Amino acid sequence: MLMLRSYREIPDSKEKSMTVLATERLVLRKLTTDDAGFYLRLVNEPSWLQFIGDKGIRSVEAARAALLSGPMAMYESHGFGFYMVELKDSATPIGMCGLIKRETLPDVDIGYAFVPEFWGQGYAYEAASAVLAFGNQTCGLQRIVAITAPDNHQSIRLLEKIGLKFETLLELKGDGSLTKLFACQF
Repeated sequence: MLMLRSYREIPDSKEKSMTVLATERLVLRKLTTDDAGFYLRLVNEPSWLQFIGDKGIRSVEAARAALLSGPMAMYESHGFGFYMVELKDSATPIGMCGLIKRETLPDVDIGYAFVPEFWGQGYAYEAASAVLAFGNQTCGLQRIVAITAPDNHQSIRLLEKIGLKFETLLELKGDGSLTKLFACQF
């Protein structure tokens, strides 16, 4: 039986309309174009470039455009997307975590990325566990997947810790490189 981490949904109100989830230490909220500076930094971190890939975003303007066409468009089309992860006590942005529906996969997948100074403190586990529970309990998803580079051992450990199991290797990019697919069934 999959153990889902507790989270609290935030009721829609004028001042809290961007906040989606809260955990013991974190707030997950919808991304906005005001987050472009943080997003620019995150997508250019060496770990992002190595394990996720270079999105070619090199300016705040390009980051704003990517947020509009990516996470913000997904909120409109699917009702979920990637969320900004902030420390509850200080509103310091530390990463992103959320759900995404990719054209290349039949199922919704969970994804996350955090800036290095916040690694190793349990934040990714806390956020990903809450998003997984949200995906099932609020969005009604009966299966959630995740993809990762075969050599991204930290991500693989986290996926297994939140209850996903390795299923298969996929070629998603058309360049011969393989991606590991993990999944959980509720």
